[in-house]
Amino acid sequence: MWTALELLVLWLVAQAAVTDLALRKIPNILVVSGLALALVLHGLAGPPLAALTHWLTGLLAGFFLLLPLYLLRGMAAGDVKLIAMVGAFVGPQAALHVALLTYLLGAPLALATLVWQGWRQGTGLAIARQLGRNLWRLVQPWLGRLVGLPLAPLPRETIASVGGMPYGVAIALATVAVVAWPHR
Repeated sequence: MWTALELLVLWLVAQAAVTDLALRKIPNILVVSGLALALVLHGLAGPPLAALTHWLTGLLAGFFLLLPLYLLRGMAAGDVKLIAMVGAFVGPQAALHVALLTYLLGAPLALATLVWQGWRQGTGLAIARQLGRNLWRLVQPWLGRLVGLPLAPLPRETIASVGGMPYGVAIALATVAVVAWPHR
């Protein structure tokens, strides 16, 4: 049987995905109201301290699992806040599953979005070249570190974006998969 927490988080991520597709933005009001609703519903479902702990650990897990991608400029802040909200609903373990699925679903969705944008603008080859350069700039320090080179103490130059991807869609799909899995 579906719980109110599950149904509400599915509704909120669906709203976020639609808004992200249409406006390329996830509204803060959606995230903040979702956080408040998750806290209230967790409080009604069990002991207050356990509910608060589950809510807070899920929120922090979701936030910190996608924060690296935000810091690498691969995702917007709204996406990180959305996954934190999802974590507040589902808890830390399920937030980990949602984040991993988001990574797995997000990569092909991002590539498909870039191909679509390049095809529409007639700049597909230029986008592919810039994407290759961006990936090399991101991976280069890690590869150097693997062979024993020290990390550069100076900040690297800014990487030119090849386009935006509505990551809210990947987060929504991952959330649906994780929440619906026990009900199969």
